[in-house]
Amino acid sequence: MYRLFKTLNRTAFIKALVASVVVVVLVLIGSRNLQNFDAALFAYLVGTVFAVFGIAYRYSVWLQRPPTRLYWQRSMQFLFSSMIFPYLFRSIKLFFRNIVGQRFIAYRSGTRWIGHFLMATGCMLAFAITIPLTFGWINFELKPGDDLTYFAKVFGFEAFSFSLGSPIAFITFHGLVWCSILVTIGAAIMMKRRLTNGGLIATQTFSDDWLPLILLIAISITGLGISYDYTFLEGRTYQFMAVTHAIVVILFLVWLPFGKFFHIFQRVAQLGANLYKKEGMRRGMAVCPHTKQEFATRTHIEDLKKVTEDLGFDYNRKEGINHMDLSPEGKRSALAKAHFEARKKSGKFFG
Repeated sequence: MYRLFKTLNRTAFIKALVASVVVVVLVLIGSRNLQNFDAALFAYLVGTVFAVFGIAYRYSVWLQRPPTRLYWQRSMQFLFSSMIFPYLFRSIKLFFRNIVGQRFIAYRSGTRWIGHFLMATGCMLAFAITIPLTFGWINFELKPGDDLTYFAKVFGFEAFSFSLGSPIAFITFHGLVWCSILVTIGAAIMMKRRLTNGGLIATQTFSDDWLPLILLIAISITGLGISYDYTFLEGRTYQFMAVTHAIVVILFLVWLPFGKFFHIFQRVAQLGANLYKKEGMRRGMAVCPHTKQEFATRTHIEDLKKVTEDLGFDYNRKEGINHMDLSPEGKRSALAKAHFEARKKSGKFFG
């Protein structure tokens, strides 16, 4: 236990603890001191708070890495500069294109993009529905004296009402059904790819490649089972289906901070990397002393020097330049020249 405490990142732990407390406070406020909180969802809430703690802890540790920290600081610096409006517009555009639309996958394969898009859309919609319900921010109540009309309340305020059997009721109460169908189809497409692509078969692992898909399908199928039960079986298997679904969802939430899906939260940081690249090009390109050609932005090269120095590496050369000033071709040339000089000094070029 003592050894575990010593290896604990205290800064990340405090931030994760604060994030978890904030979630609990938001639940208390949004549900009006648990007045609108559904006790049947308590297990889901515990799993969600654990997931928030784990994600905040790991994200904080990730941001403490020198390269990531510098990227993050630079991104914030460039975003909140005189170019704030063009860069803010660019970030929003990229968010909808690459995060919502998943278009960055389309350049690799059309089929892969369809599978990725269906899974991402289904998951995002499912979280958008389940998080407010779990937190007690949204709840549904029957209209007093009327067993056919429901009130939809948001933070305790009436948002709208609808009648049972109406199209709005059908769409509202089956929202997660549509999400489950999207996720199941998307995961099936990705599974087929992993069963038929030779490169993937040779390199994939169960924990990183198969477990995420299995968990998503399990959540979707058990969720669809609950809907099927109360629609066609009059709730006869509800307890079994509900408990099974809850177990799978909680396992997913507990695994979320440590599994492959953590990259979902890292993906948002790619927006900052794009701004970094754009601003770097605006500030000018670096020219390799060897090739006399542009190969990267000056901002990137200067930041790379700073990061390597922070990590304890000294790449300054006696000619007055830094090894980072060279392009990849220039570095290869410098390495070849060093080999030549070493062999020349030894008096033997071969053997």
